[in-house]
Amino acid sequence: MVVDVDDYGADPTGRTDSTPAVTAALRHARSVDRPVRIVFSKGTYQLYPERAETRELYVSNTVGADQRYRDKKIGLLIEDMHDVTVDGGGAELVYHGLQTAFASIRSTNVTFTDFSFDYAAPEVVDATVAATGVTDGHAYRVLSIPAGSPYRVNGTHVTWLGETSPATGQPYWSGVDGLQYTQIHDPAAQRTWRGDNPLFNDVASVTDLGRRRIRIDYTTAARPADAGLVYQMRNIERTEPGAFIWQSKNVTLRSMNAYYLQSFGVVGQFSENISIDRVNFAPDPASGRSTASFADFVQMSGVKGKVSITRSVFDGPQDDPINIHGTYLEVVGKPGPDTVTVAYEHPQTAGFPQFAPGDEVEFTDKRTMTPLTDTHAVVTAVDGPSGTDHDKSLTTMTVTLDRPVPDGTEINGTVVENITATPSVVISHNVFRNVPTRGVLVTTRKPVLITGNRFDGMSMASIYVSADAYQWYESGPVTDLTIRGNTFTRPTGPVIFVEPTNQVVDPAHPVHHDIRVEQNAFDIGDVTVVDAKSVGGFAFTGNTVRRLDGPEQPPYTSPLFVFHGSSGIRIARNHYDKGLNTSVVAN
Repeated sequence: MVVDVDDYGADPTGRTDSTPAVTAALRHARSVDRPVRIVFSKGTYQLYPERAETRELYVSNTVGADQRYRDKKIGLLIEDMHDVTVDGGGAELVYHGLQTAFASIRSTNVTFTDFSFDYAAPEVVDATVAATGVTDGHAYRVLSIPAGSPYRVNGTHVTWLGETSPATGQPYWSGVDGLQYTQIHDPAAQRTWRGDNPLFNDVASVTDLGRRRIRIDYTTAARPADAGLVYQMRNIERTEPGAFIWQSKNVTLRSMNAYYLQSFGVVGQFSENISIDRVNFAPDPASGRSTASFADFVQMSGVKGKVSITRSVFDGPQDDPINIHGTYLEVVGKPGPDTVTVAYEHPQTAGFPQFAPGDEVEFTDKRTMTPLTDTHAVVTAVDGPSGTDHDKSLTTMTVTLDRPVPDGTEINGTVVENITATPSVVISHNVFRNVPTRGVLVTTRKPVLITGNRFDGMSMASIYVSADAYQWYESGPVTDLTIRGNTFTRPTGPVIFVEPTNQVVDPAHPVHHDIRVEQNAFDIGDVTVVDAKSVGGFAFTGNTVRRLDGPEQPPYTSPLFVFHGSSGIRIARNHYDKGLNTSVVAN
């Protein structure tokens, strides 16, 4: 069955709002025999939030239980559907305001394919320093602002207005001067990093020069040295996901241009089997922007089955390109011999169910980050949030088990992980560039293969393995991780960083197990390649480590290998340039 959105009044010329027509087409598609293809023409479709589908939803790593943001607007909603393909036919979808681009909720066998999407007015303002100088003893900068970032100059300040809603006449969002957060992009060096924003310090006056150029004069006299740099500025509230996959199975994103993700990235949450293939997460070259996401590109939270991310480009996020994890909930009560009350501890994650009857759980000591003895149990009942309403506590839930609560469980000292909702992972043949943070974060006990990728100029670790019960509460241990055949160019050290949050480190009881780094190429400055804590079984074999500046330069001083509280370390059959410090530091 084919459902054509144009038949419902969608406008591929881009002149009018296509939201009502697209919504009507998707609602009709729920009622037809499956399989169903929802198709677009090769045109441009404008999608506004005022008449988009609205759902109360709670999403990992966003705004937690904050009731100001409980209702999400969703441009393309696949809900309670099966065997459905959203085929863009090469269309470009232009989203307006603050809304989730597309979602799959309680659906199976869903594919989103062959379309590009962007936002008319991103929440990130990319301000390029087009010129600097000194006039009459006062320094100045001229900023160039891309289309899609409306602003108003008022004396010594700039107000960023977002886009004006045609329904209310008010901007969808606003902020002043440097907003709440800044990172800096160097287009010539192709690097991005987090840093302070000097644009609005010591301001004497601000002048709108027209043609989207702003001159800022300062009370100071030193000429700014940042001509050509881009200051990427934004507020910090992740009000909703850029795209959302929840309680769904067999969901594929394929052959897409994700030019920008508003408010957050693609979130997979308590779903099974998610595939991302040939997706270009990068700004539209014609936009004048260098940012392609408000935060992470891909966040997988409590997913099971398999996560596959292949042949894609990750360029210009405001946080990590890929983060795959579960969530530790802390034990805050023991109301019965077989019952615990557990709580979300990070304010950005709450409101959705973390366990279901039949799920297997593991109890972990926060101090050692290792499981309690005889720790596994099966959930028989849960009383907690639904993820779609606020009728119950959004931060706590009571979990009943098929056996007594394990000995050693301590209130505020033990965390619980849903080990059923953990995926195997393949991250293959992708490109990571212009990243201010880490390239890939992964914590799952199922097999993980990271292969054939190119990491260029990461500003933090290229691959980061944690297991965190003190800050983000992102679980859990790695037990089978292979990092093979990748290229790491211009990295910041440590390149491979393993750092669980255990305060008590016992080499006899490591947090992570069986990590293999093999047949990779590292082109490095004076940095550490591997820094690993609390690992049992770590092999670094068959790799090539080269100096960026050539072996004839002075020797590097940083040790290539640092291990803390680890055992079973094997380093063999590697090729090193001269002048590298190949010593192994272990403590």
